[in-house]
Amino acid sequence: MHSQFAWQDWLVFTAYFVVMAVTGWYYSRQKATTTADYFLGGNKMPIWMVAISVLATSQSAATFLGGPDQGYRNDFSYLATNIGAFVAAFGVAVFLIPRFYAMRVTTVYELLEQRFGASAKRQAGIMYLFGRVFASGARLYMAAIAVAMILFGDIQATSVISAVLILTIVGLAYSFVGGLKSVIVSDVIQCAVYVGAALFVIYFLAVSIPADWPTILDALANPADREMSKLTLFDWRLDFSPGGVFTVWSAITGFVLLNIAAFGLDQDMTQRMLSCKDAKQGAKALIWSVVMVIPVMALFIIIGLLLYVFYQRPDLMLSEAGQPIVQSFEGEQITIFMYYVLNEIPVGVRGLVTVGVIAAALSTLNSGLNAMSSVLVQDLYRPMMEKRGNREEAHYVWAGQMGMVVAAVALSAMAILCYYWQQYSDMPLLAFALSVMVFSYSGLLGVYFTTLFTQGGSSASVLAALITGFVVTLAMQPYIQSLLLPEDWQFNLGFTWQLCIGTTIAFVVCWSGRNNKVLAS
Repeated sequence: MHSQFAWQDWLVFTAYFVVMAVTGWYYSRQKATTTADYFLGGNKMPIWMVAISVLATSQSAATFLGGPDQGYRNDFSYLATNIGAFVAAFGVAVFLIPRFYAMRVTTVYELLEQRFGASAKRQAGIMYLFGRVFASGARLYMAAIAVAMILFGDIQATSVISAVLILTIVGLAYSFVGGLKSVIVSDVIQCAVYVGAALFVIYFLAVSIPADWPTILDALANPADREMSKLTLFDWRLDFSPGGVFTVWSAITGFVLLNIAAFGLDQDMTQRMLSCKDAKQGAKALIWSVVMVIPVMALFIIIGLLLYVFYQRPDLMLSEAGQPIVQSFEGEQITIFMYYVLNEIPVGVRGLVTVGVIAAALSTLNSGLNAMSSVLVQDLYRPMMEKRGNREEAHYVWAGQMGMVVAAVALSAMAILCYYWQQYSDMPLLAFALSVMVFSYSGLLGVYFTTLFTQGGSSASVLAALITGFVVTLAMQPYIQSLLLPEDWQFNLGFTWQLCIGTTIAFVVCWSGRNNKVLAS
């Protein structure tokens, strides 16, 4: 199962890095002179580029590899969760983006400073940084595993660590000088690359299936191994288990909260909207990004549906049923898409898929580096330094660059830690790390709902709510319940329902601090 790069694959690989190097050099010629330039692109970024950047930031190597798995195992129901994305986007566009622009903030957590004081801003920023290190570090690890499999033909420690370092160094080098402007331009290129890779894979899968489209659609509509059609878009079951997170009921509850947090409270996403000229353009960029994510995600699900026909319908492939598919590589569980890439994908397309995985990883990595640096500098470092006297803007731009280096080291270390944790521990760290932003989101949502819609809360209750949201969500994880509760008391909720419960409790905790002095209404 060891894939080998042919000269065509290396040509694609080389061309990709040449394009990245040239564009990186071009957009880094004019150095940022202020933090507004470095962290917000000087508020001059066009709507279409910001919209694509938000789209690219929301995708990752996990999406690139996991989207096809969703189509292979299930159906189109994941697309229905965009109902929640639209509701959330309109809510963020109406309630949050105008306030961010009115306050001329660099990070989303500065809004809390006006209401509860500087400590609340620091606490929210630290909670974001904590979640982002785990979440982005784990996604970097997933991308490194895939790159090591394809590029080096194994997943030994040296190969995975080399892949982590390659991804991190490329991402840091591209955006180090130019700041957010370079990141957004990079996101546009990365998005084009991984969407192009998906289209090529769909084409090669389609031509490798010796059946016409009506026959393929009929096989998907009437699968032999499940009751529901694989073309199902709306799943109306009331299912609170992890298998029910893509139902309509989950889309209009938990996914609304998840997307409010992602679009309005996560510096990774919101930073892009704040790079536009004004609140109106920022809101338009957000809405357009939600519109564009539907066809892009549909491409990856279609890959999974075609893989289902390719591997599970030998009658349509005009072949006899072969050996059972073992989705593993040197003991590591892999998705069906990776199995296809390692075993079946044509020469040349393997290189394109490799750069597609890298592009999806870098779009998330670049965004995380700049966003984490902005929080480190604007919410933590700058207030501390201003107490000691005024510093020139150039100093904080330099601090922003150093902040990106610190963030790069932290994410690389987390990715490498994920590798060794998976090797020597039975605790599902990777599953925890991939969903850890939900742990952070519960508290942040509770705090922001209190800030926007009530007169309650205090600096002390903000901290209590952030901690409560994390602890409540953690307590609902099966691996924690197995340690603390009798078997009859244990339950397993989908992450969207966990977010609903965690947010509600965090809101009550934050709102209950209304006896303390509020700085501003």
